[in-house]
Amino acid sequence: MKVVFLGTPEFAVPTLEALYKNHELVCVYTRAPKEAGRGKELQKSPVHVWAEAHGIEVRTPKTLRNGEEQAKFAALKADVSVVAAYGLILPKEIIEACPKGCLNVHGSLLPRWRGAAPMQRAIEAGDKETGITIMQVVEALDAGAMYKKGEIAIDDDMTVGVLHDKMAELGAKLIIEVLADLDNIKLEPQDESLVTYAKKIDKEESKLDFTNQADVLECKIRAFNPYPATYFEFGGERFKLLKCKVAENVWGLKPGEIRDDGKRMFIGCGKGCLEVLEIQRQGKKAMKTEELLRGFRFK
Repeated sequence: MKVVFLGTPEFAVPTLEALYKNHELVCVYTRAPKEAGRGKELQKSPVHVWAEAHGIEVRTPKTLRNGEEQAKFAALKADVSVVAAYGLILPKEIIEACPKGCLNVHGSLLPRWRGAAPMQRAIEAGDKETGITIMQVVEALDAGAMYKKGEIAIDDDMTVGVLHDKMAELGAKLIIEVLADLDNIKLEPQDESLVTYAKKIDKEESKLDFTNQADVLECKIRAFNPYPATYFEFGGERFKLLKCKVAENVWGLKPGEIRDDGKRMFIGCGKGCLEVLEIQRQGKKAMKTEELLRGFRFK
């Protein structure tokens, strides 16, 4: 089958690779290179780098809403288009350009967590499972009918970094299964009464509010690890919290109050407290809390 792929971040690479191995990949669309680092050098997306390394044509239009780009897309004469975290809204002309449709690899069990940050919001909300949905692309946000789902359990200590990698591999597996039986799969509409939205991560959300309950904060810490990472400020420095566990507040610590005995560290919350297991001091590498406390104390 002739396939056009549209994707950008690392999450999309396993799907791209699977399509390359199993189908005729005629072109790859990805976001244009962005300035990065102090030198502001243009950095290509992970999908861009992978596709170029494998000799696949790469296109990076700023928009697909003009007639010229839509004509170029249609001229590829692909059977189907596959989307995985592309980052641009697709107009009707692109969605309907391929005779077998436009399919999306979405990182949640729809209709729960439509939107930009489904993996982070699932962990943050304390969900016990999530997964991948292969769905039809329609003009409304993540509202298309569903071809297939695959579930992944969210363990109590799972970070979004770990979940991301599992989801990327599952998405690649499911899209190949769906394409192999595309003409026979019965589409399932989404139940609109069960819809929730996963809003984009705002960096301001990363600052922890210790008036919240410890279990709520622990979920958020995992949901934001490794990026953008949660933090608090102490002595004019920013400290990222990378791993914590909920503990009983036997010392009566007030929200945000720190207990540091040189080996272990606890922070009071609105209910309960957090024991900090992994932390990153501003400008330093991430480390176990005991390692940090050998040379730094929260007084």
